[in-house]
Amino acid sequence: MTAPSAPPPALALAHLTVWELAPRSRRRIPILTDVSWDVGAGEQWAVLGPNGAGKSTLLDIAAGMRHPSGGTVDILGERVGRADLRDLRERIGHVDVKTEEAFSPRRSALEVVLTGVTGTIQVLGERIGGAEVERAASLLSRFGCAGASDHSFADCSQGERRRVLLARALMRRPPLLLLDEPADGLDLPGREALLAAVESLAGDRPAPAVVTVTHHLEELPASTTHALLLRGGRVVAGGAAPAVLAEEPLSACFGVPVTVTRAGGRWSARATPRW
Repeated sequence: MTAPSAPPPALALAHLTVWELAPRSRRRIPILTDVSWDVGAGEQWAVLGPNGAGKSTLLDIAAGMRHPSGGTVDILGERVGRADLRDLRERIGHVDVKTEEAFSPRRSALEVVLTGVTGTIQVLGERIGGAEVERAASLLSRFGCAGASDHSFADCSQGERRRVLLARALMRRPPLLLLDEPADGLDLPGREALLAAVESLAGDRPAPAVVTVTHHLEELPASTTHALLLRGGRVVAGGAAPAVLAEEPLSACFGVPVTVTRAGGRWSARATPRW
């Protein structure tokens, strides 16, 4: 019997370059330079770096929302520039603050999750049946939001809204999930509930590849397997999380001495300012 073939990498970037033109001089301003990065199926990656490091641009590339200026980008085995990005984006889950702000405040939490069926901000009833409603309710229950199912999205706590958006992103069982600062602005209970939800994804079969962009090690779940550090649009370090989320590479990435501790699988960091 022939063994099943391994799934392609969720992401494969080779010598990626992204630049923008300055408004007046039309000079090329580099955003990302010579970034090579592979994300395997089921891996959970953290992407960290100071402001302006290129993290958001990298996530836009990974989401199929932006074309590279140079190099190659393969997403779920499809080459950007050859694939239909509309079809490709349907296989990618995405959570960010901009999505949270797009919904009508009167839409219920369940309705928000159901929009994940079509990747829209409207509920397209003709494409939603009993199976989709059942999955949406199951995801809300899984992430501790069953009691908020009928609440308006605006009346949910900020932590509940992020978990509702996570449920929405998972409606189509995407093999790639992108999280853009998902814990930003959450209080401690909200952050911990969200991280528990993300951590639980590692037990799914098949588990999605997860990429989380954040500024803070404290916002990473214990299930994080790998990390990528960016500074000035270039890779400082990348690989297995224990080696990358260490004092020397983090100090080089953030430009200040960083002290790292780890307990219960979770990281925390303190930096010494160079005043």
